[in-house]
Order: sequence, then structure tokens, then C-alpha cells
Amino acid sequence: MSALLETLQSLPYFIPRIGPTGLLEIAIIAWMVYEFLYWVNNTKAWVLLRGLIIIGIFVVICTALNLNTILFIVSRLATVALTALVVIFQPELRRALEELGSRSRNFIDLNKLMDSGKANEPLFTEHTINELVKASFELGRAKTGALMVIEQEISLDDIIRTGIDINGIVSSQLLINIFEHNTPLHDGAVVIRGNTIVSATCYLPLSDNMKISKDLGTRHRAAIGISETTDSVTIVVSEETGGVSVARGGTLLKIYTPDELRELLEALADVPDTEKSRRFSFRFLKGKKRNERKTDQ
Repeated sequence: MSALLETLQSLPYFIPRIGPTGLLEIAIIAWMVYEFLYWVNNTKAWVLLRGLIIIGIFVVICTALNLNTILFIVSRLATVALTALVVIFQPELRRALEELGSRSRNFIDLNKLMDSGKANEPLFTEHTINELVKASFELGRAKTGALMVIEQEISLDDIIRTGIDINGIVSSQLLINIFEHNTPLHDGAVVIRGNTIVSATCYLPLSDNMKISKDLGTRHRAAIGISETTDSVTIVVSEETGGVSVARGGTLLKIYTPDELRELLEALADVPDTEKSRRFSFRFLKGKKRNERKTDQ
């Protein structure tokens, strides 16, 4: 009994003392582990990591059985394997870095620092909003699929280069004509910069998020994919149901009325710090849970 008491009394000497710096380090490491696991869970990296785990188990078995020849070969291939991993995970690593850069834009915005006057200019006019709303729901009534990507602060030049130059003023007639069936420009997405349709038939990256409903087609996955890597907002019209949705920040929000879409676009067109913009972000957060339970019906 006395030995037990002596052991309990000596425990505080073995417990490490954690100061503010140690707590900060623990919080940073926990955040990094969480982000890594979240990234693995929502990309194809988990499938690749399972293969690496199998290889690791194989190496452990070889070590336990003293299979020295196999271990010698594995050790010589280790350097090559590291290079191969970078090549294999290249798409996932690039997307992770793009997402990190996208998140950091709220802390450092060189464009705003260099030209604060432009920050107060609206993204596009009321006429453009009306034309986008009109085109979206007319395309929906005709069950004509459409993808309209609205550029914000992050440039979409890489996406624009994959399409055909249009450089036309935004109008519902032009948008409807572009996405009309059996026309040369109907396949792909249009990119809208300000009040101008810059390009059509653009290719968008598909989302690798495994949690997206399997009922969503390629068009919706492309809308979510571009919203994951940039700050753009994409209006997507379903060819099967005629439903209108908006993708932003990896979230797909179902739009039910023209007034709802107009409200979101008006908030988007204003300065980011306005009350409308805050309502815009809130609507996406509010609609996220609702649309996770729904599919493209």
C-alpha cells in the first residue's frame, strides 16, 4: 500500500508541464491532422493510401520473417517510390494547394491593397442579374442543361482558354441560344466576367468529393468542382428535371424561384462586406444541410 502511495505521489514529476506554447502547438497539430484526414476522406487519396497500407503490412511481415533479399530490394526502391508518390498524388496535392490558396485570400488580397477603389464597384449590373435569372428559368422550363460560371476575385483564365471566345454582353437570348440542343456551343460551360460572356464550351474540373450524391450528373459535379478550387459562383440547370441550382464553395444549393436566384445574385454583385453578401453566405450555409438530403429531382 505504501508503495502505491509513493507511486501516486511521484506521478506529478513525470507529467510534462504544458505551457501556452505547448497548447498552441497541440492545437496546430490537431488542426493539421484533421485537415489531412478530411482531405483523404473527400478525395481519391484514400483509395491510394489503402494500397500503401497493404505494402507497409507486407514490409512488416518480411521484416518479421527476416526476408532480407526482399527488404534489400524494398530499401533500394524507397527513393524511387517517394518520387512515384508525388506523381501519383499530383492531382490531389495540386487541388489541396489551390484550396489553401483560396482560403488565404481573405487574409492577403494584393488586388485590394493595390487598388482599393475597385473594391467598391459592383461585380455586374442589375440588367445582367435580370438576364441571368430569365435565362436560367427559361432554360429550366425547356429542360435544357446549362452551366454558367461567374468569375469573382480568382481569375478563371485557365478555364477560359479551354473554350471558344465569345466576348458578348450578357443577355438571356444569347445564353439560351448557346445552350440550345444540337448547336456547336451547347456542350460545356460559359464563363461570365462582369457583364460579359467571355467564353463558351469551357471544360470544368469534376469534384472528387465522395460524399456527393450519386444521383447528381456530370454537369452538377463540374459545377461543384470549379467552386471547390475557385471563389466562382456557378448556375447549373438540370437537363433531366429543369431544376436550377447554384454552386459555391463546394456546396450545391437548390433554387426554387426566380426571386430567390435574383436575391443571391444581387448579394453577390455588391461589395463583399455588405449586409446582402452576408445573407448570401448565410443562405449557402443554411441550404447546405437541406441539399445534402436532396438530389437532383
